[in-house]
Order: sequence, then structure tokens, then C-alpha cells
Amino acid sequence: MKSSTCFLSAVLISASLSSCGQAVSSQKAKAIANNFAADKVPANLSKYSQATFAAGCFWHEETLFESIKGVIDGVSGYAGGTRKNPSYEDVETGTTGHAETVNVYYDSTMITYPELLKVYFESQEDPTQVNGQGPDEGTQYRSIVFYRNGKEKAMVEDYIRQLDKSGKYKRPISAQVIPYAVFWRAEDYHQHYIDHNTDNPYVQNVSIRDIARFQAAHPDMIKPGHSFVSK
Repeated sequence: MKSSTCFLSAVLISASLSSCGQAVSSQKAKAIANNFAADKVPANLSKYSQATFAAGCFWHEETLFESIKGVIDGVSGYAGGTRKNPSYEDVETGTTGHAETVNVYYDSTMITYPELLKVYFESQEDPTQVNGQGPDEGTQYRSIVFYRNGKEKAMVEDYIRQLDKSGKYKRPISAQVIPYAVFWRAEDYHQHYIDHNTDNPYVQNVSIRDIARFQAAHPDMIKPGHSFVSK
């Protein structure tokens, strides 16, 4: 559960960011979430490429990536630690080494790995924040890019170098770059959580606003009917 302290802090943060991509009303958000829920996901995803990212709460990371053209599905789970088959309660203690993570299945003929990196880094409220994103704090919310081969590792490291050199941020990018080992799928109720829980206060005031912020900046990357940006 997201703590009440985190929720109240998030409301203040999201209010201050409202000019950077105003989110739709809760009623419209529910209608848009229905479009996500109606997406047809193939039973066999083995032919698609995969990319694995951690950056704060996996609820909105999953939904954000699923709004991107070329992304077939996102799966919420846990990675980066040593505990086998961890539960949500285990991970939230911050003692397992795992972080809330999203495994992204994508069509590499429609979107490239560097474009996914763009989504990942530019969607973060503050990519220099250590052990957390926004109001979600702790090692279980740290930022990680899990690479699967040397080519991906080089692309991630180059992307981070360019961000650090850009002068956009006063602190260095905090994301860890580590090899992919194992991904533990989260409990069923976490999968496509936003699709079915737009009335959740955290989803309304944190998740959807974070998603809308990126979507407003990159409307050309968003699938039709999947934008939470108020028009």
C-alpha cells in the first residue's frame, strides 16, 4: 500500500506540475483506462523483444509503456534482489534487494531500444533521485535499467552519459545499470492495475498525472485512445 504521507506529498507535487501536461478528469480517465483493458495481448509473447526497467511505482510505469506505440505488453514484477519468488509485502520492506520493475514486450520493427530508453528517462519526475521516484522512497523504488547483452549495456551507458553532459540536471543520473538475471512476476492484482483502479486516490493524483506529463511532451509516441492528457 502507498502510505498516506506519500499520497499527501504526491498531491502537492502533482499540483505544482499541473501546467506540464494537465491530466484528464477521473471520469475521462476511467474511459481511457477501458481502452487499455480492451487491448488484445497475444497469448504467446515469445516472438517479441523484451526490455526491463525499474523506476518508482510499477503501476504507472506499466501503464505508461503500454500507451507507447510498438509496445505489446507490460508486466509488473520484482527484480534486482536475491529473494526467490518474493511477495509484494516482502519487497515493500526494502530488505530483499528487489525493486518494483516492469518487463516490457515490444515490436522492434515499430520501436527501438533507444526510444524505450527515451520513454524511461524522460518520464521520470527526477532521474537523479536516489532510491525513489517522487513520493515513493526506498530501495524498492530505485531506478534500474536491466540490460540483456553488451549492445544494450553500451546504449544505456551512452544515453546516461549524454544526459549527464546535457546540463539539464544538477546531479548525475541515478539509474543503476545491471545485467538482467531473473524477473519475478508480481501478484495478479498488480497487473494492469490502473486499467481497473482509476478511482484509487494514488492513481488519480500521482500515476495518471505522471503518465500525462510524458504523453503531453511526446504525443506522437502515444497509441490512439491511450492518452491521459486533457485537451
